[in-house]
Amino acid sequence: MITTVIILFVGALVIATAMTPVSKWLAPRVGVMDKPSPRKIHASPVPRMGGIAIFVAVMAVVVLFGGQQEIQQTAAILFGAAFMSFLGLADDRFTLSAYLRLALQFGAALFVWYAGIRVQMFSIDWLDGALTVLWIVGISNAMNFLDNMDGLLAGISAVMSGFFLALAVLNGQVLVATFSAALMGACIGFLFWNLNPASVFMGDSGSMFLGFLLACVAIKLRFVTQAPSVSWMAPVIVMALPVFDMTMVVISRLRRGKNPLTTPGKDHTSHRIADHGFTRREAVLILYLVCCALGLVALLVSAADETAARILGIAVAGVAAYMLWHMEFGPWKLKTIPDQPATDSQTSASQS
Repeated sequence: MITTVIILFVGALVIATAMTPVSKWLAPRVGVMDKPSPRKIHASPVPRMGGIAIFVAVMAVVVLFGGQQEIQQTAAILFGAAFMSFLGLADDRFTLSAYLRLALQFGAALFVWYAGIRVQMFSIDWLDGALTVLWIVGISNAMNFLDNMDGLLAGISAVMSGFFLALAVLNGQVLVATFSAALMGACIGFLFWNLNPASVFMGDSGSMFLGFLLACVAIKLRFVTQAPSVSWMAPVIVMALPVFDMTMVVISRLRRGKNPLTTPGKDHTSHRIADHGFTRREAVLILYLVCCALGLVALLVSAADETAARILGIAVAGVAAYMLWHMEFGPWKLKTIPDQPATDSQTSASQS
């Protein structure tokens, strides 16, 4: 497995690094550009098709080097992820209705559920099915929400993929290791071009692709030595940052009487950190570190007994609840008016 993982990682890294300039060249020719506006900080249009480079890199290496394990489920995940990427590209180009996007996302989630990508928590088919679909759609949108600063989503996705890879290798999960290695390599390759100041944005074609794949990877991760009542905690903790960010933004916007799906704004976790004396680069680095800390906790949970895993899970939930209050009502609440347009270069109505 280790040799295959290295090939997948290096292959995706090389392809994404090489394909990102191609996506930059292609973007203005098909009209997928992030244009300057009062709510952006860039003064000239920036290509917003970098997600296609990530898509091509992951697809190529998984198809060529992914092995022959669980072919049906691998094919289903790839098909669903491809659909989500092209849905995101269509949104970047034509600005689709938020409700149409949501309906199509539910369709993609139902497709992989039918193919066998399923949460196994309650042993009640309809309940596990509902949780599977809500998880995939929720994470796809949470990752889309998190794409609001240069280098943020690509870096966070690389970190989460890295921890999923470690968990997969430790537990002999070949399919999870395959996707995780490819995702980590592709995200790092794209990150070379996306760090602040970014010369290309991934757009919805990248964020929705990453969210869908990582949600499926989390579902497929298994810990044979742990009870189902706690084995779900490790992948959720790995992905706690996007879950936290979306939860806070939805609560904040509903509290202000705004539609969370259609109201863009600078009310994300990264914006709140930057609003309190940190630069955008520092805000992104802080969130990288938070994601690394969560990944380490997830590793501990995966190896702990049931009681210890519950204690760790409760501790993470407690810290998240405190930080949500701290950022929404406490000392780190927004100083600026959150309903004003976001100032970050990557935020768009379809992303925020």
